[in-house]
Amino acid sequence: MAAEAEKIPVTVLTGFLGSGKTTLLNYILTSNHGLKVAVIENEFGEVGIDDALVKQQYETSEEIFEMNNGCICCTVRGDLIRILNKILKRKTRLDAVLIETTGMADPAPVAQTFFMDEGIQARARLDAIITLVDAKHVIQHLDEVKPEGAENECVEQVVFADKILLNKVDLVTAEYLDEVERRIRGINQSGEVIRCERAVVPLDKVLGVRAFDLQRVVDMEPGFLAEEGHGHSHDSSITSVGIQKEGTLDLNRLNRWMSTLLKDKGVDIYRSKGVLSIQGMKEKFVFQGVHMTFNGEPTKEWGEGEARVNRMVFIGKNLDRKELTDGFDACLLP
Repeated sequence: MAAEAEKIPVTVLTGFLGSGKTTLLNYILTSNHGLKVAVIENEFGEVGIDDALVKQQYETSEEIFEMNNGCICCTVRGDLIRILNKILKRKTRLDAVLIETTGMADPAPVAQTFFMDEGIQARARLDAIITLVDAKHVIQHLDEVKPEGAENECVEQVVFADKILLNKVDLVTAEYLDEVERRIRGINQSGEVIRCERAVVPLDKVLGVRAFDLQRVVDMEPGFLAEEGHGHSHDSSITSVGIQKEGTLDLNRLNRWMSTLLKDKGVDIYRSKGVLSIQGMKEKFVFQGVHMTFNGEPTKEWGEGEARVNRMVFIGKNLDRKELTDGFDACLLP
């Protein structure tokens, strides 16, 4: 077993849908830190989008591993163990591993992985659980009443955080921000709260911080180190609808549809994101939305001979698949 100082630090990035995890990941991976980093991504959604949202122009010092077939805290924990062991057994030493969870993940089972698997325990240490919080929407999600037996993932993510990045502070008033921080402190008194915009924070606040405290977690949840110590059930009313179709979209129609959709149904649409092919645009058009707020921008150009396939995903409560698919189809050019 490696000495504690020689173990590779692993940072878990968590936070509810749309809190800014992928933005933080982009910021870390494109900063001039000179570290060799491996990233494990996990999405909650029928169609994978985050691979396109994460910037592709990395140095060779970073590698991305995707897990799109289930939530990291439930169905694919075995995949996480397999990928981590594969990364950690390499001869080339890494400086850090980042795990970006889905917005629906409870971080506790992810953290358990570092104490349940001997191979991982021998080579890696859990450095910190970093929870991003969307200042504008977090109170709505903290207060959400869940069906009996289902956890409030947003609460669990704040509870287990070693560091809390209070993100998007520019979208709310100073008074509201103080209220958000008061609510966070009512749930987690020990985690450092760092206010930020666009998930920009000093890297020495989130990497190599040695902030994970096993004793605090065990005191809070005595069954944490038991093999089945942390049951987890998602709210079944929260689902995802994925759309994947080749073709070209009319931007005006798309804007009208999305504006009307998010105005009427935005409370229940927690997250929307997509990579789209727009008429007259050489670049891929990437859009992201959180409830009623959304924006988009052109990114890199479509490759020569690359099929212009639109990928879009909605995550929320009581989604109507036919309504969403029909709305999208109406924006396609004949």
